[in-house]
Amino acid sequence: MNTQVHEADIRYPIGKFEAKPFSEDRRDEWIGDIAFLPRILEQAVHNLDETQLHTPYREGGWTVHQLVHHLADSHMNAFCRFKLGLTEENPTIKPYEEDLWVRTEDVSGIPINISLTILHALHKRWEALLKGFKEQDWQKTIYHPEHQKTISLWDLLGMYAWHGRHHTAHISALRERHGW
Repeated sequence: MNTQVHEADIRYPIGKFEAKPFSEDRRDEWIGDIAFLPRILEQAVHNLDETQLHTPYREGGWTVHQLVHHLADSHMNAFCRFKLGLTEENPTIKPYEEDLWVRTEDVSGIPINISLTILHALHKRWEALLKGFKEQDWQKTIYHPEHQKTISLWDLLGMYAWHGRHHTAHISALRERHGW
């Protein structure tokens, strides 16, 4: 087996994000992904011990512990990006160094239940925000300076719906590979 293909499968267990055109069914599905992520993530980490939580999902990758905290950090930023995009004209968002963020003391020294609690509360707010969007709100945009790209709130929704499923799949695939 080609190890590059195998490694790519581990890095992208559900594939890479692909933008999709707007549809009401897809909108409901993606908002559902946002709404249910905290519960699905909790199930993915259920009964993992400290050794398992500190196991990287792939060689050179983040640990399960870091993935959970990363999701809280990333999705807090995402929520702010949505609120900015909804209330301002094509605002420039602030990128951050996620590899450095997963190495800070609030990640290494805090149990994952803190970030799971953040995700439960944050995603409840995020779901309410998204359900209040009018169809034209999905066409509003943000500007991402790191990628030098304008992104619609519709595409942003798809990215973050994918993002939660992507990292949860890292954990589930790790559990499966190790028989946890």
